[in-house]
Amino acid sequence: MIISYKCPNCGSDMAFDSETGSLSCSSCGRQDNIESLPKENIAARFSDDEAKEYQCENCGAILITEAETTATTCSFCGGAAILADRLSGHLAPAKVIPFTISKQEAEQAFRKWCKKGLLTPRGFMSADRIKSITGMYIPFWMFDLNSEVQVRANCTRVHQYEEGDYICTETEHFEAFRDINLDYLKIPVDASEKMKDELMDKLEPYSYEELKDFQTAYLAGYIAEKYNYTDEELFPRAKEKISSYIDSYIHSTFSGYTSVNVRDKHIHTKNVNSFYVLLPVWMVSYDYERAEHIFAMNGQTGKVVGKPPISRGKVAAWFSGIAGGTFLALKLVSLMMGGGF
Repeated sequence: MIISYKCPNCGSDMAFDSETGSLSCSSCGRQDNIESLPKENIAARFSDDEAKEYQCENCGAILITEAETTATTCSFCGGAAILADRLSGHLAPAKVIPFTISKQEAEQAFRKWCKKGLLTPRGFMSADRIKSITGMYIPFWMFDLNSEVQVRANCTRVHQYEEGDYICTETEHFEAFRDINLDYLKIPVDASEKMKDELMDKLEPYSYEELKDFQTAYLAGYIAEKYNYTDEELFPRAKEKISSYIDSYIHSTFSGYTSVNVRDKHIHTKNVNSFYVLLPVWMVSYDYERAEHIFAMNGQTGKVVGKPPISRGKVAAWFSGIAGGTFLALKLVSLMMGGGF
């Protein structure tokens, strides 16, 4: 969604400034506080006349832009996007986390990240082949979940003590029952079809206390993708994301036992509340050896995720170093024991 705000002073385009958190005019320097904008700037929905859908021919990503936009660039692959049918329906999110990292800061952070790759090629580590860096808001559903848990287990507690010349072992057996009620708030699940779940999961965590009521002004100068999945469709994945935390909590309630054998476990999780949000991501397109590599950066924390290329030479040298070190260690041990190779 490419939002355009005109400066009341000079008529130039205004964009969201991640450093000041306000709308800023690059021509005259005017800045407007977004939270003080009139209510009409808060989007409740986008009608047929306000938004259109564009689909990238290269990767199939769906983007939302203004109705008058005729062409744009895909944030996923850098390819051209074409106009599709107009959209209708409720597309406005409830909350948004604004970008706090500027494009310049994102580029600097990415270059620094590239130089840390111990097994990446030297040409990649130079970070001088950045093709594009695009600020994009990714759609997420956030879930407030409640889990009712009942667990039955057979437990033992083993004691050892001395009695005369004997060491005695005493084993106590218990039948334990746990009735647990757990609440998990703001569990994020990405709602984009083209974004890989594991990639988005690795971008976490965001500071969710920085969530703000959605206003279109936060999107000025950025691109936003529409959600592909509803909260009902993503509810199973939200439950999956908290499953390990539930198991960990259950385990913590059985401390003090020597052994725990869970005989029966029932977990009922319900969706107490869910709401649609946009989270900031810098998409980085990097050209290396005639191949394009896509990376994602958390637009709030600067965390970078993605798979950089691997240098076969560095991998071989690394394994050779391990093998050489092992050989040297074995030889030293042999010499100390008076042996030889």
